[in-house]
Amino acid sequence: MNELTPIEALAADYVLGQLDASERSAVAARLQREPALRAAVEAWERRLAPLNDLTVSVAPSTDLFAAIEARTSGSPPGTAADGNVVDLTRRLRRWRTATGLAGALAASLVIALAVREIDRPPATGNLVAVLQKDAASPAFVLTVDLSAKAFTVRSVAPERQADKSYELWLVSDKLPAPRSLGLVGQSEFDTRRALAGYDPAVIANATFAVSVEPKGGSPTGQPTGAVVYAGKLIQATP
Repeated sequence: MNELTPIEALAADYVLGQLDASERSAVAARLQREPALRAAVEAWERRLAPLNDLTVSVAPSTDLFAAIEARTSGSPPGTAADGNVVDLTRRLRRWRTATGLAGALAASLVIALAVREIDRPPATGNLVAVLQKDAASPAFVLTVDLSAKAFTVRSVAPERQADKSYELWLVSDKLPAPRSLGLVGQSEFDTRRALAGYDPAVIANATFAVSVEPKGGSPTGQPTGAVVYAGKLIQATP
């Protein structure tokens, strides 16, 4: 993934709500007089807008903060922590700077969706997976409609591969070998009905992986190049 320019990084922080009140006010003022910054903010808003549909607000439990403080300070809930209280917001921002915006976005999406999985029945309806190399390298967002047995892949930030193709695979211990779901990354969105032959339970529990193949796809029907991105589905809607 290409390194962000200072303006792009600032715009991303603004759109993701990572700035404090004074920083946000300063950026808002700059937007009125700096077209480049305004264009960068609008670009990030367009890029991240589809992810808003994947999450809903979740009310935290009343004892959540005390539990977090206890985990980070070593003190039980309801007691004073020895030393300074950990500033979680600053820790998050330092981590985000070190690992890059992509990692923060992927982690935020996965955490938000994972929280909604608590006490949920088995997966049904719409599922989503972030296909990534590591926490700092999300490349694709895969959305699966189990009822229609169809999926959409959105390119987030896959690394460019000269004269190569990305191919998506369904990998399950219920199948003798990975099954190709076709090429991805050739456009921003790829939508297709390629899951009709699979049981919903196999789809929901499979690993979805992306390999680098010769241009046009694997010549053998099996992955021949490096598997560079992978992820598993979690519930996206109630």
